[in-house]
Formats: sequence, C-alpha cells, structure tokens
Amino acid sequence: MKDKTIQLAIVLLTVLGGLFIQSLFTTAQHCNNRYKIENAFFENSKHAVEKYDGIRRRSLLKPLKLSTNTYDDDVLSAGNSIIPTKENATLLMLVRNFELSGALKSMRSLEDRFNRDYHYDWVFLNDLPFTQEFMEATTAMASGNTHYALIPSEDWDRPNWIDEQLFEDRLELLRDRGVLYGGSKSYRNMCRFNSGYFFRQKILDSYDYYFRVEPDVEYFCDFPYDPFKLMRHNKKKYGFVISLYEYEDTITTLWDTVEEYLDTFPDDVAMVNNSYNFITDSGIIGKFSPIIDSNTDYNLCHFWSNFEIGDLNFFRSDRYKRFFDFLDSKGGFHYERWGDAPVHSIAVSLLLNRDEIIHFDELGYFHAPFSTCPTSYYLRLQQRCQCDAQAASNIDISPNSCLMRWWKNGDGKRFLKDNQTN
Repeated sequence: MKDKTIQLAIVLLTVLGGLFIQSLFTTAQHCNNRYKIENAFFENSKHAVEKYDGIRRRSLLKPLKLSTNTYDDDVLSAGNSIIPTKENATLLMLVRNFELSGALKSMRSLEDRFNRDYHYDWVFLNDLPFTQEFMEATTAMASGNTHYALIPSEDWDRPNWIDEQLFEDRLELLRDRGVLYGGSKSYRNMCRFNSGYFFRQKILDSYDYYFRVEPDVEYFCDFPYDPFKLMRHNKKKYGFVISLYEYEDTITTLWDTVEEYLDTFPDDVAMVNNSYNFITDSGIIGKFSPIIDSNTDYNLCHFWSNFEIGDLNFFRSDRYKRFFDFLDSKGGFHYERWGDAPVHSIAVSLLLNRDEIIHFDELGYFHAPFSTCPTSYYLRLQQRCQCDAQAASNIDISPNSCLMRWWKNGDGKRFLKDNQTN
C-alpha cells in the first residue's frame, strides 16, 4: 500500500512538473510574442514620427507638388514668426442674436485654426441691437478686439421705390414654386445688403481687407499662412474656396441686367484680362458637362460667398458701386431673389483681372451641405486636417463644382514643381 502511494505521488509530481514546464514555456512564448508586437508598434511609431514630424516642420516642402496660385513662398520658407505682423484686416460676421451658438462654433474653429496666432479684430453686424449676452460671449471667444454695429435701416430694409404689390405677388409665386428662400423677406434684405452695403458700414472704414465668416461653419485645417498677407503680397483682391452652380429660378433676369450694364458702361470692363469666360463657358470640362442648362449665356457658376476674403477698396470703388447700383435699380433683389454670391462672382469676373482672384485650395472648410478638403495627403497631415477628401460632402469632386471651369478659364492651376530648377 505504501509503495502504491509513493508511485502515485511520483506520477502526480511528474504530471505537475510537466504542466509547470509547459506553463513556463507558454508564458515565455507569450512574452516573446508580446515583445514582438510591442516592438513592432514601437518601430512603426518611430517610423511615423521620423516621417511625418519632418512634414510638420515643412522639411518635405520642397519635393511636394504645391500650388503657386495660393502659396506665399516667403511665408512658407520662413515659417510663422513668434509675433506675426498683422495686415489692416478684420474678420466679419453678419449675425443675429439667436445665432449665438453657431457664431461661437465658427469663432472657435477659426480661432483654433488661424486667428490665435494673429489676433485679428472681429466685427459683428446686425439689423437689430446686439444683446449683452451676445457681446460678452463673443468677446470671450475672440483673441483679438471685438466691435459691434447696428445696420442702418436704409441699408437693410426694402427701399421705398419697390412696388409692394408686385413684391408680394412675386414672393408668393417663388414660395409656391418651392424656390429656396423664395418666400423670405429677410433673406432678400440680407442678399442686397451683402451685395451693395456691407462695405459702406462706418465700422469697416478703417480696414482694407475682410474675411467673411458665417455662423455654424467649420475650418478643417490649420492655415499654412496668413491669407490677408498673401493677398496684399500677391496683389489679390478676391479669394474663395468653393465654386458651384446657382439656382436659376432665383436669378431669372440677372444676366439680362448684366448685359444691359455692359452696354451702358463698356469702359468699366477690361474683357481681355478678366474672367468673363469663367461665367459664360458651358462646354464639357474633363468628363463633366454642366449639370444645369442655363437659359442665358451665364453658366450659373459662382463663388460661394459664405467664405470669401476680399479687398474692401475694390468694393468701395466707383466701378463696383456703378455695377451694384445698376443691378439694384432693376429690383431683382426683391422681385426675384438675387443672391450676393452670383452678384459678387459676376462683378469680380468682369471687373478684376484673372490673376487678382485666388482659390485657397489648402483651406479645408464646411458650410452645410458642402465641404472642401485638401486633396494632398501630406498637406492634410502637415496642416492637421480633420476631413476626408473623398467624403460625399466634398463638392470639389462632384459634378456640382465649377472649380475645374475656374482652372480652365480663370487664373488656372500651376505648381511649384513646374517652376523649380535643379
């Protein structure tokens, strides 16, 4: 009996010993596998740092294919200074008190992506007095000074020469047709104000440039330069990020009025160097035909004005004011629903040289329902973009975009690499 007990104990110890050795082997193998995994993660992380940190420091800038029509070479080569110098410019928002949440969202995005380094002023315009809450909240959000102004009623309200009965009839007609904002009186006031009166506000008299900002928009990428400095340095007078087609039902007689203006003031327009072809070319671009058949020579292409950076002195010029006043005299802002985007776009296309208009193709941006995102993977890394260049909302890659038409008929698209010599 004693011998069997001893034998059983020996067997048990042998089994336990084997299990222990197997456990040690398994543990060692697991540790080795974990080490390999962690080492792989470490090596991949190290590789990413070595590769992309250099991009963040712009060390890969030279071999990249970057557009010359938007980059300020001096800014890129030198980098931002510790205390950047500011241009005589302001960030401009037309906003109502109840839009405070959307205003703060836009401000936070633009401050984080750009203005925290420059502290440009913010100017806020409203057709009603701003509340104390609005002024306190926006002042707290801004890195620069804030200024608030009440729009005079004569600059905002419907002019007294508008036929009220015709106006009401047209309002009802467009509303019944389902035209976007076709039944809105305030939207018409806003479009007319943005077309011909924003630059006449006394609060803007001391500035040379403005950056239009709207509530509830988002800026996806760090700005790689100061757009105001770029515009002054390169003698640009109007900048945009998105170009698309307008709803023709809103501007039925706009182009007829423009043609009448051209006949009346032919000396105001230099057809040789302007962008007339951009707003009249309706041919096939690449694989895309125009998605809308226009009933006039105007192809309906326009720059989306909810993001625009402009030279205030251009809008203050006699030529632009003659253009606006002629259009305004026809009543189309109220009898139809002319938008400030096509009005601005037609004006800069006719009155400016092609090379005075700039497409900011590095500045990711969203305004419902469309967005734009830099197509270059390295640019998105470099500028810490939070956007997908292939997203359904990215209008640049859809038939709804007029961007390729601008490349063909506007200032084109050139690349640094084409201009570099070894």
